Amino acid sequence: MKIENSLPCPQLPETPPQTELQFTVATEEDFDDIMAMSQDIYGGLDYLPTRYQAWLQESNRTVILARKQGKVIALESVCVIDDGETMLVEGLRVAPQERGKGVAGVLLRFCSQLIKSKYPEVKVTRLTRDDKLGPKDFQKYRLITKQGILLVRFCAEDLKLRLAELGPDIGLPGDSLPAPKPPVRLEQAEVLDLFLSSELMQDVLPNATIVQDWQPFKPLPSNMDILLKKDIDWMVDDASQPSVASLCTFPFHVPIGEDWFYLNIDVFGKDLRLAVQQLLCHLRRHTGTLKGHVMCQVFLDPPLWKPMADFFRQTLGVELVKEYTEQCVVESDVV
Repeated sequence: MKIENSLPCPQLPETPPQTELQFTVATEEDFDDIMAMSQDIYGGLDYLPTRYQAWLQESNRTVILARKQGKVIALESVCVIDDGETMLVEGLRVAPQERGKGVAGVLLRFCSQLIKSKYPEVKVTRLTRDDKLGPKDFQKYRLITKQGILLVRFCAEDLKLRLAELGPDIGLPGDSLPAPKPPVRLEQAEVLDLFLSSELMQDVLPNATIVQDWQPFKPLPSNMDILLKKDIDWMVDDASQPSVASLCTFPFHVPIGEDWFYLNIDVFGKDLRLAVQQLLCHLRRHTGTLKGHVMCQVFLDPPLWKPMADFFRQTLGVELVKEYTEQCVVESDVV
């Protein structure tokens, strides 16, 4: 299959017979149209404005637009990972007036056919969702893993003062055990040695999956090449025998306001004390110099969600934005 400037597709349900969808490869010139289409998505916390230009430069990624009568009405991004065996689907956008008409399904089918023609070795489609999965979903998808999502909001200057007030030995309320050793921030060579060792990480990574800012990767050399090109802080409690690992994405601006930032922290492991310690290290490192408001999204083992939420509210004094939700990584076979 080859994408031309525009390609016709099957008619959408409830769409006038004379109307067609055209698919085009996204370009830098489409940025304003895409932003207009997806305005106010995620309540103003959309990551796409910050990452769109970088997406266009990724050799293993294809960004496709759907147009109706020449107007951009939908976007889908597909990234080929896992040594070419997995098609990672992310970034779906559909214009408000076109939702519920089957646009997303048609666009996804087109993207699947396109990627399969370019990468015949692709075996599965993988995506990450944050809505509740029902019986119909499990007829289409297999669940790979899931993490609880903890979303909090705070003023960076206020948190800096609070952390200084609490001091370096802050821990869980009522915890009388000696403080663990300080977390280890990994260099790139250490990241490779550790995360490519299935024996060391088998009890840490959920279902042998590195989920970095909504993107699920198998711990393979080709995937580590992708991850190590990103601005990520990698941290563990012990580089020789880890129990908890965490990845922190550097803060980035979001459209909600000029002084608003987003911070994503992925935590793997089941030890609450070690998870708290690493989160505090990431927060000190990445919010100490910020000025403005921060939305911080923490992904962690579901049983850790409530005690971590209590720690954020009661000890750090930050605001919980929403109650428990889940990040679910699912996949289906490419046919």
